[in-house]
Amino acid sequence: MSRFRVVRSAPLGPEEAWRRLTDWPAHGRQVPLTRTTVLTPGPSGPGTRFTARTGLGPLGFDDPMEVVRWEPPRGDRPGVCRLEKHGRLVRGWAEIEVEPAAGGVRVVWTEELAVRGVPKVLDGVLARAGRMVFGRALDGLLTPHRSNGLTS
Repeated sequence: MSRFRVVRSAPLGPEEAWRRLTDWPAHGRQVPLTRTTVLTPGPSGPGTRFTARTGLGPLGFDDPMEVVRWEPPRGDRPGVCRLEKHGRLVRGWAEIEVEPAAGGVRVVWTEELAVRGVPKVLDGVLARAGRMVFGRALDGLLTPHRSNGLTS
């Protein structure tokens, strides 16, 4: 399994950062060639299931996930959301932590994954790719965009 970690700071309140980071369809908009579909009725919480479909046309793969831990931030207490990946191709977990910090929040995304057919010798390459892709996704989720009406 490959493990990687991405840390970001943002000038947002913990509740706003949490809202953005647990907007599952928004994740798909941040990852190239990916669309995320929520499979269970809202609001999000333990048991929420969704699938990220990455690909072009019929060529692609599904990354089904389930929320198994849901502790939104409250006051000075950090928030933690843990996802379990149950796909045929991608297995593992991801954990999103949101904690108050000077001037906003600190976000830590930790993920451990295995991709079927990818040998263990390539774990380092997979971790670097994960840091790059999820770092860009976090940047997009945490940055206000005029085009989508989000404000900080």
